[in-house]
Amino acid sequence: MKNKIRMLRAGRRWSQAELAGRVGVSRNSINSIENGRYNPSLSLAFAIADVFESRIEEVFERDAPKRDA
Repeated sequence: MKNKIRMLRAGRRWSQAELAGRVGVSRNSINSIENGRYNPSLSLAFAIADVFESRIEEVFERDAPKRDA
């Protein structure tokens, strides 16, 4: 899953730790989500979108579905 968290954080001049505190997770969780190593739960994805005053679709983009060959 792709996301725009790093860009949105930079626009507000928030560190990963500050965003993590606002949504109630660790800084490492934010780092893993930003770098595509971890997909957040639906409730966490909504919480992240909420702190940026955005719709979830404006923050996260799902990967294209895989098709059988």
